[in-house]
Amino acid sequence: MSAMAASPKPPATRKEAAVSFEGAAVRLGGRTIWSDVSLTVAEADFVAVLGPNGAGKSTLIKAILGLLPLAAGTGSVLGRRPGEAKGRVGYLPQRHGFDPGTRIRGVDLVQLGLDGTRWGIPLPGTSSRKRDAARVAEVIELVGGSAYASRPIGELSGGEQQRLLIAQALVRRPKLLLLDEPLDSLDLPNQAAVAALVRRICEEERVAVLLVAHDLNPIIGYLDRVIYLAGGGAVEGPPEDVITSETLSRLYGAPIEVLHASDGRLVVVGQPEAPFVHGDRHA
Repeated sequence: MSAMAASPKPPATRKEAAVSFEGAAVRLGGRTIWSDVSLTVAEADFVAVLGPNGAGKSTLIKAILGLLPLAAGTGSVLGRRPGEAKGRVGYLPQRHGFDPGTRIRGVDLVQLGLDGTRWGIPLPGTSSRKRDAARVAEVIELVGGSAYASRPIGELSGGEQQRLLIAQALVRRPKLLLLDEPLDSLDLPNQAAVAALVRRICEEERVAVLLVAHDLNPIIGYLDRVIYLAGGGAVEGPPEDVITSETLSRLYGAPIEVLHASDGRLVVVGQPEAPFVHGDRHA
């Protein structure tokens, strides 16, 4: 009797694009910040946006939000033009922590993610209020903040504050989460912890995440892809394809060298002003 042929594996589910730019350019004050930028961020992908100061990392976030118009090319965010899907986009702008005297509780800060755009105050005891409270508790637990969310936000550590701010950005169930330098004021252990949290959010909430960062090393093991901005352009792809001497030299139009330190860190050096990837700013 002949052996039965094995059933073919079902094809892998194709991910939808959360962000897609094709030949895009942005100009500010008559100056082109970057041009001919083409990139795709798929749903549930964790993508880092890297590059030296002034390369246009935050400008890219603003273009995705629709706050800056494209001077050329096309852009799509969650299947619509940038700025038209705001209710499905979570955004955490750059900040450097709360003043120690800030008395608002962490749970109330997260609740503002739901209430901040409402006119009036929801009536206590209504079904919608109960659903909102359940969602706030859910995202606080998701980020690991249940033990300290009832404390004033000013009393919390930088890592705890960032976790609750991420919860605030998630509370409306966005499909795209934009984080502008959320690791900038954290020590290395907290940077890695927040990166691991973001990786888990991508998988459990099916959210695409773009995270602007200066230092690749604490997050590289959690990333799906990298967008590297420099020299008025960008390259996008897996970290091992983008963070190479050849790729970055082509992007900068100058010799750039990617060094592998003995402890596994990557260091990018060269001219003009290539960033020192493991560090606060530049070599």
